[in-house]
Amino acid sequence: MALNGISGPDHLKHVLMVAYHFPPLAGSSGIQRTLRFVQHLPQFGWQPVVLTVHPRAYPETRADLLDEIPEETTVHRSFALDTARHLSLGRRYLASLARPDRWISWRLAGVRDGIELVRRFDVQALWSTYPIATAHVIGAELQRHTGLPWIADFRDPMAQPDYPPDPITWKHYQAIEQRALRQARASMFTTPSAARTYAQRYPDVAERIVVLENGYDEESFAPMGDERPPPLVPRAFTLLHSGIVYPSERDPSQLLQALRVLADGGEIEPEHFRVRFRAPVHEELLKRMARDQGVQEFVEVMPPVGYRDALQEMVRADALLVMQAANCNEQVPAKVYEYLRAGRPIVCLSDPAGDTAAILRHAGVQSCACLDRVDEIVALLRDLLNARCGSYLPAAPAVASASRVQRAKVLAEHLDRSAAR
Repeated sequence: MALNGISGPDHLKHVLMVAYHFPPLAGSSGIQRTLRFVQHLPQFGWQPVVLTVHPRAYPETRADLLDEIPEETTVHRSFALDTARHLSLGRRYLASLARPDRWISWRLAGVRDGIELVRRFDVQALWSTYPIATAHVIGAELQRHTGLPWIADFRDPMAQPDYPPDPITWKHYQAIEQRALRQARASMFTTPSAARTYAQRYPDVAERIVVLENGYDEESFAPMGDERPPPLVPRAFTLLHSGIVYPSERDPSQLLQALRVLADGGEIEPEHFRVRFRAPVHEELLKRMARDQGVQEFVEVMPPVGYRDALQEMVRADALLVMQAANCNEQVPAKVYEYLRAGRPIVCLSDPAGDTAAILRHAGVQSCACLDRVDEIVALLRDLLNARCGSYLPAAPAVASASRVQRAKVLAEHLDRSAAR
C-alpha cells in the first residue's frame, strides 16, 4: 500500500480525515473546508492524515491547490472509480453501482486503507465529510472496526423530502444518515436551520448535533494586500457571481428579467453594466436564458480559473452576487464567506427566512430580495446602482469571526472532547 508523506511532530494527536473533495479535484468549493482544516488543525494540537480517492475518480482535476497541502501531511489516495465514466456502456450503467453515489467503489479500499492508517499513525479520532455519502459509509465502518470516536461532518442536510429524487437512493441516504447520527460522537452541519432540523428528526442524539460554518482563508487573500486593485472592467459596473449556477437552486430567470426591465427603462446600458458568471458549469443554459430575455449584451459567462485568481476577481468586482432559492433555506453557499472577506457590496437574492439571508444580515448586509421576485430584484439593483451601498457591505467584526482558523479551532475542541471521552 503506497502511503506518501510523513507523520507530524510526536506531541500532536492524529485524526484520520475521510474526504472525497480534496486537491487536485477541480470545480468544487467543498475542497476548501477539508484543505483548510488540514492546514490549521496542527496549531491546535491535531495532525491530519487524509484518506481520499485516486485522482482518476475526479471528473476534472487542476493542480493549483496541491502546493497548499502541508508537506508534513500524509495523504493516501485509495482505489476508486466514477461509475458514470468507468463502469458505463454507452453512457448507461447499473443504478446499483451508483448507490448511494457514483463513488461507492471507494468503500472497500477506503476501509482497508483506513484501518492501516489508523494503526500506522496511532490515530485517535476519525472525521468524514459529506456530500459524497460514501465518505460517511467509510467513516462508519472505520469506527466499527477501530472503536475510535468519529465526527460526521454533514455540511448540508442529507435525506430531504425531495432529494435524492430516486426513492431507492433516498433510502440509502436515510440509512446512512441514521447510522451516522447515532454512531458518531458528533454530527456537524454548516447552518443553524439544518442542525435544528436534524435535532428534531433525531431527538435522542440532539445534544451531539452541532453547527460549524464554512469560512474563508486569510492566507489566500494576504498576497493581494490591503489596497483594492483596479476594477474588473473600466467604466463599467460589474456584478460577479462566482461558482455553480444550479438551474433550480440558483435559478437566474428572474434576475435576467429584472435586467430586461432596467434596460427597457434606460437605467442600464451594456457598456456600463454587466453581470459576470464565473465557472457556472451550465454555461450554454445561461447563454440561452440571456438570449431569450434579450439581455445577452449584459451577461458574461466565463470559464473556471484557479482558486486565488477567483478570489482576486471577487476583490476587483464592483459587487458580488449570491443566489439561493427557498428550497435551500437550510444551506449557505460556501462562497458567501469568501464574499464577506472580499469586502465588496453583496447582492443577496434569497428567501429572507433562509439561512443565507440570515447569515448575511448578521454580517451587516441588510438588503435582500427574493430570488423569484422580479420587482424586488429591480428595486435592489436600482438602489445599488444609485450608489447607496452601505446596506450591502459586511461589518468588520463579522468578517473576522468567519476565518477558517477560527473554524479549525472549534473543530479541534470537538476532537479533544471526543478523544477524551
